[in-house]
Amino acid sequence: MHDAAPAYGLWSLVIVNSAVFILFAYSFFKPQTSRDWRSFGAFSAFLVALFVEMYGFPLTIYFLSGWLQSRYPNVDWFSHDAGHLLEMLFGWTTNPHAGPFHVLSYIFIAAGFILISVAWGVLYEAQRTRCLATTGPYSYVRHPQYVGFVLVMFGFLLQWPTILTLAMFPVLTVMYVKLARDEEHEARTEFGEAYARYAAQVPAFFPHLGRRSARGSSGGYRLG
Repeated sequence: MHDAAPAYGLWSLVIVNSAVFILFAYSFFKPQTSRDWRSFGAFSAFLVALFVEMYGFPLTIYFLSGWLQSRYPNVDWFSHDAGHLLEMLFGWTTNPHAGPFHVLSYIFIAAGFILISVAWGVLYEAQRTRCLATTGPYSYVRHPQYVGFVLVMFGFLLQWPTILTLAMFPVLTVMYVKLARDEEHEARTEFGEAYARYAAQVPAFFPHLGRRSARGSSGGYRLG
């Protein structure tokens, strides 16, 4: 597989794609506190690292080139299509953009952004009316926006896995869990029994399908 156009060194595409996705996420998440900015900044760093390898410099391909070339000698590993490593490694011989991992990545990315967006709408209304956010996505998990960020990152990993983003993913996931725990500590201090009842009914990150929480109690707090 050979591309006529340059596959990498397209730094304008790195900048444009990074800016588009970061601004897109910003429009959904709307960070306000220092904690919000930390979580959003980490997500933005993940996107920049991804697009640098997707369009700028293929560090992962260079690092694995010897092994890849020996195992798959008929693949031009420095073409852009070959960057879709999972399709290549599993023998997908047609357009990788139509491959199973790429299609699945779209589902995860779309689901993540939709979850972040819908959660923000519920959160904004809860803040406006001085209530805990316990409806919509918050009736399934206590931290839907953090779950949304993880879904988006996982989707991009399916689409274009790199050594750097694979290393960043568990670190950022742990960071989001820690930020969520910090938020919960503050919420329990601020709202006491009201938040305790909510937390007893609704899991933090993995929903109990088919079961929903009771709707909001008094108070106003930003949950991730």
